[in-house]
Amino acid sequence: MIPEEFDESPNLKRLNEIIKVLNDYKFGYIAEKTKLKSKIPFKGKSKYESIEELDSSLPARIRLALQELGTTFIKLGQMLSTRPDLVGDEIAAELTKLQDDVPPVDLEIIKSTIETELSNSTEDLFSEFEEEALGSASIGQVHKVVLKNGDKVAIKIQKPGVEEIIHKDITIMRFLAKRINDYMPQFRINNLPRIVDEFERSILKEIDYNQEAINIIRFDNNFKEDKTVYVPKVYKKYSTEKVLTMELIEGKKISDVINSDEGYDKPLIAKREINSFFKQVLIDGFFHADPHPANVYILDDNVVCFLDYGMMGILDQEFREDLADLVIHYLENNVKGVMNQLVYMGIINENIDMKAFKNDLTGIMYRFYGVGLNEMHGGLNGLISLMRKYNVQVPGEFSLLVRGIALVEDTVERLDPNFDPVEEFKPMARSVMRKKISPSRTIDFIKDNIFEVEHLMKILPQGLSKVLYRIEEGKINIEVEHKDLERISNKLSTALIIAALLIGSAIIMQTEKGVYLGIIGFIIAMILGIGMVLSILKYREI
Repeated sequence: MIPEEFDESPNLKRLNEIIKVLNDYKFGYIAEKTKLKSKIPFKGKSKYESIEELDSSLPARIRLALQELGTTFIKLGQMLSTRPDLVGDEIAAELTKLQDDVPPVDLEIIKSTIETELSNSTEDLFSEFEEEALGSASIGQVHKVVLKNGDKVAIKIQKPGVEEIIHKDITIMRFLAKRINDYMPQFRINNLPRIVDEFERSILKEIDYNQEAINIIRFDNNFKEDKTVYVPKVYKKYSTEKVLTMELIEGKKISDVINSDEGYDKPLIAKREINSFFKQVLIDGFFHADPHPANVYILDDNVVCFLDYGMMGILDQEFREDLADLVIHYLENNVKGVMNQLVYMGIINENIDMKAFKNDLTGIMYRFYGVGLNEMHGGLNGLISLMRKYNVQVPGEFSLLVRGIALVEDTVERLDPNFDPVEEFKPMARSVMRKKISPSRTIDFIKDNIFEVEHLMKILPQGLSKVLYRIEEGKINIEVEHKDLERISNKLSTALIIAALLIGSAIIMQTEKGVYLGIIGFIIAMILGIGMVLSILKYREI
């Protein structure tokens, strides 16, 4: 049944478009399995009948389908490219190729959006407005502008109608995810509704430029004492939910620096970028989740500048400390330590085959131990793949972090092949571990929990008094759960009936007229006995 929100023709039309694209890329079996083919007919029949029949072209076909479906689905693909734990390494790698570059919107439309958002004309707001866009993506485009005070800025404008399209597509995604979950059991392990929920939170933050402005300001506060990292200034007066104005950065992309022979100190840049990223992760708990080369610029004096703060990762203090412990155990090739830490973090538990998991983990750690640049992100990627193999749910921020480490390490390797990020990570991680057991941390813990302790001390005497009173009055009720109690009691009753029939029949047969009645009793007991044996065998209890 098509839900009420699809009664309107635009939503139904969009759903039809999505199913048609799925069919074009040989995913028509999804519509067939989810009972949508009869509701929204399309031409042609899928080459495939089930997921088991999919061939090596699957990753490319997924990417092409998402690309054709437009903005929302491209963004979904980009998010999934950071989650190999959900889609596997091959699909995640293919989805990194998704292109978000699209032709710019007409300048007059862009200016109209600015004027609506800032409640003023562009002529009154700016002294210069460069017509050619610096960049254009599916959600927004960027122009170079000069303010009335002479400041050169980059202004990012959200394209009209984008938010409406995203909300409509998310509604359809949620409907399809639930449908697939209900009709295709093999996909339930991926928890598609949860993926849609996670994506919705991510994309709604990305289209809220106020949130990005807040991210930049917070990032700047974290690095205000660090002269090796520069954060662009935000002009809040010229920023809204759909317009973001920030300082124009005129440095050089780090990808160009890599291929340049100009006077850049590449080993120093490598050290600064990796140290800044590790600080973001371990010290600040607020890290740039998309540090690919196009988002990193190098300024004068080899200063590093990150751009595009729409996607940020957040790690609380407990997770940062646990992460430091985990990676140190891994870097020291301590398999038992890694296992114990994963259990402590609640990532794995006794529901999986712990012995097999440990054997596989040992293989991964042996493969990457001591191999330098690939040691950290290669091993962590291997760990994520291992978790996926054992159907372990990986924390989203963990996957985001591993992708960030991979991007940064790849850039560092191209800047300085001899650089070893592990040697930069260890001192910072050990510092975090030392703080975890320091007296000041104990004091902080007491401060953080003093109100909870106070509340506990208030209610504990009253609670104990109630329990003791109930014990004295004999009013304590203990609930005990017996699994399969009904089935067990039924078998016990049957066994007693069989025993009674056997004994009774044997006694009756001793009389002159009770032979036939006794035989009937034995036959009934035999039938009941055979039934009971078959029942036991069925449930494998013998």
